[in-house]
Amino acid sequence: MEFRLEFSTEAREVILLLNETDPKKCRKLQKILGLMETNLRHPSLKTHKYDSLSGPNAEEIFEAYVENRTPGAWRVFWYYGPGKSIITVLAITAHP
Repeated sequence: MEFRLEFSTEAREVILLLNETDPKKCRKLQKILGLMETNLRHPSLKTHKYDSLSGPNAEEIFEAYVENRTPGAWRVFWYYGPGKSIITVLAITAHP
């Protein structure tokens, strides 16, 4: 199943900032976002439910990896919706 991605204002700002400050990391992020549109089960995403957060309407939040085994590795936090075949990217951030 293919999905269309929508982005919170915060997530959109992070993408713009990464594009200016770290183009290499931005390319990694773009690759991951592309995989999320076409194959959420791709092994490199390591997608799993993230219990510490919930969406604006109590949606289940999921986490996908941009990087792995890297200090400060980046993650994408997202949820299904608001409509069918849509994923909303809530946040893109470095993992503590």
